[in-house]
Amino acid sequence: MHQQNPHSPGRPALTEQQLALLDYAMRDLENFRAADLTQLDPAGLILIITRLLNRLDDALQLVDDMRRA
Repeated sequence: MHQQNPHSPGRPALTEQQLALLDYAMRDLENFRAADLTQLDPAGLILIITRLLNRLDDALQLVDDMRRA
């Protein structure tokens, strides 16, 4: 049984793992926004894009899981 979030009646609360995934995604996005991407070589840019794609996939999976709950 899911815990209920007092701010969203009828919605399950996020687990610690889900909160961590969102936190990592937000931190990565914040760091990459602050970075001077013009100073990176193509390989570095590819790594950033790959990392952000993985974070987006995690976030979309979380949204999908929440919709099904």
